[in-house]
Amino acid sequence: MSDIRLTVNGQEVLVPAGSMVAAAIARAGVNTYRRSVRGDARAPLCGMGICFECRVTINGLPHCLSCQTPCEDGMEVVTTWKS
Repeated sequence: MSDIRLTVNGQEVLVPAGSMVAAAIARAGVNTYRRSVRGDARAPLCGMGICFECRVTINGLPHCLSCQTPCEDGMEVVTTWKS
């Protein structure tokens, strides 16, 4: 398997094929994915798509679950909180 190249908040990231978007975000060094309505930092909690805390924008589509979305070459990922 080869590496997949994608961007996270404009930063190029390489991940092994088969990786989930949450892994690419972690590899980019992002710890906070978004903020709650009260301003609390939010990030993945369950890792299996139940908590919805890992929502990001992928290729312009908001509210994608990063823990359940496989990485694709050329994918553009944006967290609402850019750390």
